[in-house]
Amino acid sequence: MADARLLISSRNYSSWSLRGWLLCRLAGLEVEVSVAAADDPVARAELLMRSSSILLPCLIHGEVTVWDTLAIAEYLNETFPKAGLLPENRAARARSRSISGEMHSGFSALRSSLPMNLRAHVPDFTLWSGPKADIDRILTIWNECLEKWGGPWLFGARPGIADAMYAPVVTRFLTYGVRLDGAAARYADTIMSWPDMAEWVAAAKAEPEHVTELDLEAEF
Repeated sequence: MADARLLISSRNYSSWSLRGWLLCRLAGLEVEVSVAAADDPVARAELLMRSSSILLPCLIHGEVTVWDTLAIAEYLNETFPKAGLLPENRAARARSRSISGEMHSGFSALRSSLPMNLRAHVPDFTLWSGPKADIDRILTIWNECLEKWGGPWLFGARPGIADAMYAPVVTRFLTYGVRLDGAAARYADTIMSWPDMAEWVAAAKAEPEHVTELDLEAEF
């Protein structure tokens, strides 16, 4: 029996749900996943970025209920300190928190222009200046971390909170044909080779629900 429940909106479309699930896996917390109905107003608001308060994913662990992905990350880090969700080095921890917070609150052009859709493939997608600036900033973050802490993950030899936060971005780059090279390409390969990511992607592709507003003209 699972130790906890994780409420999500969609495996295919919800980057925040993916982050919450990866964080639980990193912590070693077994969760029973419950998917909100496609017509649930909270779930649709989250998917269509019309909600100022992201209520999903939501983790229920014993008597504790916690939502918002960064809040889930901090709760899991406190509850399972030996899991190593944050780096041991103080400077690395500060950087991890900073870039995770930047992902949590920023990159709005990327989110709106390149919505997560694991079943889609749009190789000739046109990038405008807004999302391109976001992509350039993300690649700067990746390259700086990989150079300073040696890879293959952002802070060294094991994945952590920051990798869970940036994993959905890798899927966006693949969906919309964003070209990567060097260390960034190797990092993207590391993310997509992550067994937990592979499990999530397989489940997303089998998910029956479709959100018309998010299903672009694409090759499936």
